Amino acid sequence: MSVSFDFDGEVALVTGVGGALGSSVADAFLEAGATVCGADVVEPDSDDFQLDDPDRIHFHQGDFTDEGDVAETVAAVVEEHGRLDYLLNIAGTWRGGDPIHETDADTFDFLFGVNLKTMFLASKHALPHIRDTEGAVVSVSARSSLEGGEGDGIYRATKAGVRILTETIAEENLGTVRANSVMPSVIDTPMNRDMMPDADFDAWVDPEEIAAVMLFLCSDAAGVTSGAAVPVYGEA
Repeated sequence: MSVSFDFDGEVALVTGVGGALGSSVADAFLEAGATVCGADVVEPDSDDFQLDDPDRIHFHQGDFTDEGDVAETVAAVVEEHGRLDYLLNIAGTWRGGDPIHETDADTFDFLFGVNLKTMFLASKHALPHIRDTEGAVVSVSARSSLEGGEGDGIYRATKAGVRILTETIAEENLGTVRANSVMPSVIDTPMNRDMMPDADFDAWVDPEEIAAVMLFLCSDAAGVTSGAAVPVYGEA
């Protein structure tokens, strides 16, 4: 069954837009007719920037662990386009391999900054504008955030924090802004294939499939859904 959405005239801000998932989310909203603004610490001419055609989006370079950068970016988006309807909190990364008693404090600070602080700051500054348009926020948690596990406890804790902040935003904005998170397991990206060359790639979920769920969560079709943590891990 084919499903299509119409976001014509609406504005979406995608953080981490240069990554595998962020670029797929940007493409999904572009195909639905939205004006897409993308933010990333990585410049479009970098080898790490994975969006095929950056010229299709309105790009803002910024470090979203820095509140000044976040405030400036959100203000610029609203000034340029007159509104902000959707925030897609994609910025994030994974680090792991060490038990807690061997984990550097720098790793803790780094993961909480990239995975949780970016989501907090982007939401903080975008929410007043999204309340005006009665839009939606969708953030990326993780399946592993549902329980502790060996070797990547800090990562799991950050993604649990994303889920809890999502539920909080939903509760604080009942009837005005819907907030949901998605919970991937292993996403089929070039980086993950390089890290796990012997894995069953067919069991992994494509970024485009997760992007489609995020598009749905911002649409009127999900109008009664807020505060949810949606599994998007397929058979992984």
